[in-house]
Amino acid sequence: MNYKTLLVLFLFVGLFSCKKNSDKKVLYLGHTLPQTHPVHKGIVEFQKALAKKSNGTLTIKIFPDGQLGSEREVVELLQIGSVAITKVSAATMSNFVPDYHVFGIPYLFRDKQHMFDVLEGDVGKSVLEKGEKFWLRGLCYYDAGSRSFYTSTKAVRTPEDLQGLKIRVMNNQMAINMVNSLGGSATPMSYGELYTAIQQGVVDGAENNPPSFVSSNHYEISKYYTLDEHSAVPDVLLIGTKQWNKLSEKEKVWVQEAASESAQAQKRFWKESVDECMEIVKKAGVEIIIPEKSLFADKSKSVLEEFEKEHPELSETVKAIKSH
Repeated sequence: MNYKTLLVLFLFVGLFSCKKNSDKKVLYLGHTLPQTHPVHKGIVEFQKALAKKSNGTLTIKIFPDGQLGSEREVVELLQIGSVAITKVSAATMSNFVPDYHVFGIPYLFRDKQHMFDVLEGDVGKSVLEKGEKFWLRGLCYYDAGSRSFYTSTKAVRTPEDLQGLKIRVMNNQMAINMVNSLGGSATPMSYGELYTAIQQGVVDGAENNPPSFVSSNHYEISKYYTLDEHSAVPDVLLIGTKQWNKLSEKEKVWVQEAASESAQAQKRFWKESVDECMEIVKKAGVEIIIPEKSLFADKSKSVLEEFEKEHPELSETVKAIKSH
C-alpha cells in the first residue's frame, strides 16, 4: 500500500492515532525498523513504561517495519495528526527542522559520553523543542551508533587510502562533503541497491554502524571495516503536536517520563547489539581496522567551516557542543 492510499485510509475510516475508548487512549507509533533492532526494543520499553505509569489508560500501538511508510512519510503523518509518534534519524529531521543539521557534522562529539552529555543536556533539549513550530515535539534521543567506512577491495587505514574509492553515502549534502573532503568519491545511492552495487564493483564501499553493516549483510562482501567513527547522528523519538496537545497535563508527564526511561534502556540494547555484531563480523573474516581518528578529523574540518558559512545561525549551537 503506497503512502497516498494509506493516508486516504486514515482520513476516511477514522483511524486517528489518539483513539478514545471510554477513559482509555491509544497512541499509534510507526517506524521503519525491524523488530529485532535495538531501537525497536527501546520503543517497546517506552510502550511498557507508559502503560505502567498510566495504569493502562494511555497505551501505544506499534507499527514497525515501515508499515506506515518511510521515515519522511510518517513524519508528515505526525504533522497532520494521523499518527502520534515515530522514531526518525536526526538526518531525516534536518529536512523539517534545520537545527538538526548540526548533528551531521563529522567528529562533532569527542566520544560516546560527550554525545550523551550534550543530547541529554540543555543543547539537546533545546533542539528537541525547536521542532514544535513545525508541529513536531522531540521527546528524547536514541543511540544510533557511529558510522564508519567499510570497503571491498582496499583497506582504509588513513584518509589517503580513500583516494579513488567510490563510497556510497546517503543523499545528504553534509555526508557527500565529508567523504569528498577525505579524498573519496561520494556516491549517493539508494540503500536497497547497495549490496548489489558493492558486489558488482559499482561502488568500492560505504559507511554505517555495526548493526546496519550486519543486518544488511554487507559484511559478506566487504573485506575491511575501518572504525574511524566519523559521525554519530542520533535517532529522535517524536510526537506530533496535534496529538500532544490533546493529552492532559498528567498524560504529558507520563509520556515524557516513559520516553526518557526508554532512552536509557535503549543505550544498553544498542551496546549489546554492537558487541554481538562485531563478533559476527570478525567470525566472517572481515579485517577490523582501528585507525588514527585524528587524521580523519583534521582532514574533514572543511566540512564544519562550510557548514558555518551556510548556517551562521547555528554556529553558537556548534560552539556550545564543542565546549561542553
